[in-house]
Amino acid sequence: MTKVAGERLPGVSDEVRRALDRGRPVVALESTIIAHGLPRPGNLDVARELEELVRDGGAVPATVAVLDGRPRIGLDEAQLARVAGGDDIRKLGHRDLAPAVATGASGATTVSATAFLAARAGIRVFATGGLGGVHRGWTRTQDESADLRLLAGVRIAVVCAGVKSVLDVPATLQRLETLGVGVLGFRTREFPGFYCRGSGEPVDWTADSAAEVADVLRAQDVLGGPPSGLIVANPVPADQQLDPALHDRVLADALAACEREKVTGQAVTPFLLDHLVRHTHGASLEANLAAVRNNVRLAARIAVAYAS
Repeated sequence: MTKVAGERLPGVSDEVRRALDRGRPVVALESTIIAHGLPRPGNLDVARELEELVRDGGAVPATVAVLDGRPRIGLDEAQLARVAGGDDIRKLGHRDLAPAVATGASGATTVSATAFLAARAGIRVFATGGLGGVHRGWTRTQDESADLRLLAGVRIAVVCAGVKSVLDVPATLQRLETLGVGVLGFRTREFPGFYCRGSGEPVDWTADSAAEVADVLRAQDVLGGPPSGLIVANPVPADQQLDPALHDRVLADALAACEREKVTGQAVTPFLLDHLVRHTHGASLEANLAAVRNNVRLAARIAVAYAS
């Protein structure tokens, strides 16, 4: 099945295709964090580091992007550098893929676009930092990330540090339940808080090893039915989290500033995240990177356990 899926989707690199054909472990990586989430030129170093962490874990990295209208699953060095430094690199969600392909555009893929393309290629495990989710004030704005709906329709495991803490975490978990997307806490009974280890919200199921997560993936395969994703919620390491008291104080200030400056719509999340970076003097960015690295390491272990 993996071989057929990979052959149906153009743009799979030779290395990733060989790994899929031979049943070797592969981990998908998003490219939005490279192009839009980190400052230049250090973003390229991080991109290389994340791929190296996958290789160190025994798996093949498959960074996903769209270049000149062609989906790319697995980037070479020149392509990775282009995503990190190109001024023409747009931010592409799942809904943007068809227009990007049709018009020959280039862009970095968000969680929804990466999950879609990776699953189409036959990749079972995907590592990212944090998911999008239900925004605060949803009853008024109806603002919800496309990540949630997309993950309800693709069979892929997403290793993440929860959802971005600027969002409505309880509402997001409720929405995931409604959509039938499983949530598995990794060595935790509390849903992670992205920058911080905990959000205060419980999880129903936990796994204590990569092998246990792989067993859940195999159970999904055996059960069949409508495809749906699995959220593997992996807390940031305790010694690398953002101080919870600092996080809560700065986030409260950010929300007040957002209301005061009448920031709305898609501008809200970037505004809040930028406020956190500036007013924690970069500590939130460091916690974000720590979470991503931790997720990539775990994703590689899960992919290896699943492939075995």
